[in-house]
Amino acid sequence: MENQDLQVLVADAKAALIGVPSKAQWEQIKATFLGPKGSLTQYAKRMGSIAKEDRPTFGKLLNQAKGEIEEIFQDRLVKLEELEDLKSLGPPIDPTLPSSPSFLGGIHPLTKTRRRIVSIFKKIGFTVAEASEVETEWFCFDALNTPDDHPARDEQDTLFFPSRSNWANVSRKNQESYLLRTHTSSVQIRTLLKEKPPLRVIAPGRCFRRDTVDATHSANFHQTEGLFVDHKVTVRDLKGVLDYFLKELFGDKVETRLRPSFFPFTEPSFEVDLKVPDLGKLSNKWIEIMGCGMVDPAVLNLVEIDPQEWNGFAFGLGIERVTMLLHGIDDIRHFYQNDQRFLSQFSSQV
Repeated sequence: MENQDLQVLVADAKAALIGVPSKAQWEQIKATFLGPKGSLTQYAKRMGSIAKEDRPTFGKLLNQAKGEIEEIFQDRLVKLEELEDLKSLGPPIDPTLPSSPSFLGGIHPLTKTRRRIVSIFKKIGFTVAEASEVETEWFCFDALNTPDDHPARDEQDTLFFPSRSNWANVSRKNQESYLLRTHTSSVQIRTLLKEKPPLRVIAPGRCFRRDTVDATHSANFHQTEGLFVDHKVTVRDLKGVLDYFLKELFGDKVETRLRPSFFPFTEPSFEVDLKVPDLGKLSNKWIEIMGCGMVDPAVLNLVEIDPQEWNGFAFGLGIERVTMLLHGIDDIRHFYQNDQRFLSQFSSQV
């Protein structure tokens, strides 16, 4: 008789939990069966009126029924928690609708500027040349007519490896070392050795120097170098190409000028200044933007090109510098800090 009564309690528990919509109601129903005044608790109080010889059997049946009821409540609790989790995720997904487009990210502002520079020069016949960021001293300095005592060769300016401090007793011939390139002019040398003139190339890429990082300097930065070699090239050709490039980049209202300067690999050499009416605080002020000049005949001789037959010009500018001017950015460190608030301003511009 006791077993039948207990099975009725188990069946009642199952029936009571059907369609329970919330944990609060689940708690209330649980109390009516397993609480201090619950049906099963009251049934257990019959133990005192049961004959001693029947108490083990009664206790076994009672524990079995209690286990079944607790399992019923636990299973229902798991389902309620799953329903709450699904509810927190929002309305159900309609599988017949097209999927939402994935966020693919944006293009870094330096990459945008590099692509823009490359596209401008491609319009006038320049091709892109690239090479390793790890260079030899010959390609980075010697082939560019850089003297032995030039400051750029010092370890305080250039990242050499391994250290040259162990070379005191090594001959100059065997002192060739590897370094992280300080400019992409080395790409121009490799191009001159690989291709015969006439040629027009630009060499965008990353460079490295031992600069103290601040608002305008970085130990890691990007450059675009250009090289034009042909017959009877003049400074007028150089000025024409750079004027076209800067007007495409900054607009038709840009003004440019060449200031005499010095670079080991060009002669004569110039700094290029520009003035633009809509550059914020820098509007209508002369700003240095790049260096350039006619390729030094000594450089052509080093790559076995006859300077009596061929000549040309070269130029170089910093991609960070151009990007900062175009967008009014006042600190170069923003480009490398991966701050989404900064980068997202450029993500919609491909």
